[in-house]
Amino acid sequence: MQHYYDTLFEYISQIIDIPEHDRAQCRNNFKPLRVARDTMLEVAGKVPVHHNFIVSGFMRKFYINDKGEEITVDLNNGPRFFTSYFPFVNQTISNEYLYCITDCELLRITKADADSSAKTSITQKDYTIRLFQQIQEEDRQRMNDLATLTAEQRYVKLMKDCPAIIKNVPLKYIASYLGIKPESLSRIRREIS
Repeated sequence: MQHYYDTLFEYISQIIDIPEHDRAQCRNNFKPLRVARDTMLEVAGKVPVHHNFIVSGFMRKFYINDKGEEITVDLNNGPRFFTSYFPFVNQTISNEYLYCITDCELLRITKADADSSAKTSITQKDYTIRLFQQIQEEDRQRMNDLATLTAEQRYVKLMKDCPAIIKNVPLKYIASYLGIKPESLSRIRREIS
């Protein structure tokens, strides 16, 4: 299980240096979990219990619109935190689902453990602020891409920036994430080939 924590610390160190004191807290508070593919990790209508860090595997975050369609709003590209972030932080009901597309290795922390470690952590507050800013920037960039790029441009950008998603995530989820119908994505893929 040590590789779980090594992956977490490598990810965090891209944003902030993490001292041994905080590493020890992470080892104590983040619990490892293996999850089988096709598992619904969290469902809408509930307060998220865990903040998840994906060590390996692919997940998607989605909601169901008023037409009953699943709308994918996030796909992970490698290790990263993956949670209904604002409902978790504020302990409010989420309208999102978290779904394991593949087998996943996760580290999870509860809100109570996160709050407790924040009181003694040297870097958690700074890291949380930077993570929040990063999430906001990713959301802003995604909205900008949906508003300004054509469907083909969005797909080409995803191919360039996130080839692992193209390789490991079913087309129907990629199409939903790009804001297009699966048949339109199939046509775009044919035209690009």
